[in-house]
Amino acid sequence: MAPEITIRRAHEEDLPALIGLFAEDSIGGHGDTTEPDAFEDYLRAFNVIDASANEQLFVAELHRDVVGTFQIMFNRTLTGRGGLSMIIEAVQTRADMRGRGIGAIMIDYALQEARRRQCRLVQLTSNMARTDAHRFYERLGFSKSHFGFKMKLK
Repeated sequence: MAPEITIRRAHEEDLPALIGLFAEDSIGGHGDTTEPDAFEDYLRAFNVIDASANEQLFVAELHRDVVGTFQIMFNRTLTGRGGLSMIIEAVQTRADMRGRGIGAIMIDYALQEARRRQCRLVQLTSNMARTDAHRFYERLGFSKSHFGFKMKLK
């Protein structure tokens, strides 16, 4: 049974908890760190996301404690007759809170928002090494339909 989770937009005060979640991720390889000199990079990125009409960053809270996060982005393309798509990114549940239904609550929240905005498609990517996450997303109704390609520029 899932705990009483609150989903809300992230605030600047949440940054230390969010950075900690990302820095704990040993699979992602994103170079996240809790080193104090990196904080300004995260703050700049947060401010851009927070000001964007097409991006939203959320936290999952349990008793006012950040236990998860995800980001959604909206993308309009000419394909699909000009349809709107949602991309879900940076889904993380705090390691000690996994297996309690928090991830499902976060994804359900994102899907409700996609339906509200009449998106034609919701997509996400997951690191190939995250086999548990793949099973999780498939359980929620996502299907493996495309190969993804990335090119790191830095």
